[in-house]
Amino acid sequence: MTQRCATLSRTTGETAIELTLELDPAQPGDGRIDSGIGFLDHMLSAFARHGRFGLSVAAKGDLHVDFHHTTEDIAIVLGQAFEIALGDKRGITRYGHAVVPMDEARVEAAIDISGRPFLVWDVRFRHDKIGQMDTELFEEFFRALSSNARIALHVTQGAGTNDHHVAEACFKAVARALGQAVSIDPRAGNAVPSTKGVL
Repeated sequence: MTQRCATLSRTTGETAIELTLELDPAQPGDGRIDSGIGFLDHMLSAFARHGRFGLSVAAKGDLHVDFHHTTEDIAIVLGQAFEIALGDKRGITRYGHAVVPMDEARVEAAIDISGRPFLVWDVRFRHDKIGQMDTELFEEFFRALSSNARIALHVTQGAGTNDHHVAEACFKAVARALGQAVSIDPRAGNAVPSTKGVL
């Protein structure tokens, strides 16, 4: 199987991002993550571990302004890395679904690697921040991820009152659904999983 990976960098007046993604790493969950935002590092580490991805992120951003640009730009580059690593998408499972409970919280994620970006976000937070990170940035993260990976992504909260648990369940559910969707379907052979013949 062709190695499915991508290394990208993106530099703007607001951020500088370097990112490497492996879809089939020898050691799933490996990689160094340093976004400059402690809670986001925690979420990205969980994302890599539960999606069984290799992920390394080094980011420098205008954190003196706020965390918006860094959070969004990491998601942009991560989405682009998925799009590149998947190539022509031959043999992939395409769809993924996961429900993750975390104590009182429960989040469902459903994914279609369709080439048609779309985000449905039905998640509620009780507070404006988790630590220093604005909770509104999680929707921005997943919107940028879905747009740049060109996937349809539905994230739905079924339960939860602890914002940390809800956010972590979101990242873990999306990771597990995405890990399933990018996996190779042994029944598919070399076919693109679409009647159109292209994704």
